[in-house]
Amino acid sequence: MSANSAEPTATVEVVLVKAGRTKIRYPAELLHDDGTRIAVRAPWAGDVTRDFGFVRFEQGDVFTEFYWRDRWYAVKEVRAADGTLKGWYCDITRPATLTGDGLVVEDLDLDLWRSADGTDVRRLDEDEFAESGLAERDPAAAEAAVKALDTLETLAHEGGFEALLS
Repeated sequence: MSANSAEPTATVEVVLVKAGRTKIRYPAELLHDDGTRIAVRAPWAGDVTRDFGFVRFEQGDVFTEFYWRDRWYAVKEVRAADGTLKGWYCDITRPATLTGDGLVVEDLDLDLWRSADGTDVRRLDEDEFAESGLAERDPAAAEAAVKALDTLETLAHEGGFEALLS
């Protein structure tokens, strides 16, 4: 398989790195790779239900995840086991890399949630981002991360996620 094409049944391992360490890794079905945007689908990779108060991620949930090689974010469409759209969870990340069968993404702590009906758009983990020290270690990356969060928040409020992911 080339880095710019996806075989229909290809599987990749998504590797989420945070602060230089692997936070989680999980297998995902590679749906699409056009050389810039990569789409994968995977069941909820957590061992237990995660209740954020505004959404619950639980066994049976399915994540269709979109990563870019040239953007500082990833957008994850979250559906319940019955197919009901819960919303979109967005990670602010460095641009993704896909080599061989591994999709590596570096999480930069900032996140955004948009509910399925668009009435709940919230920025998450800004305190963790501030405490991470990224602004001191890598000011350009910190600036790109904040800009990416602002961009996603605008898209979330203006209903632009559908166009972004189509």
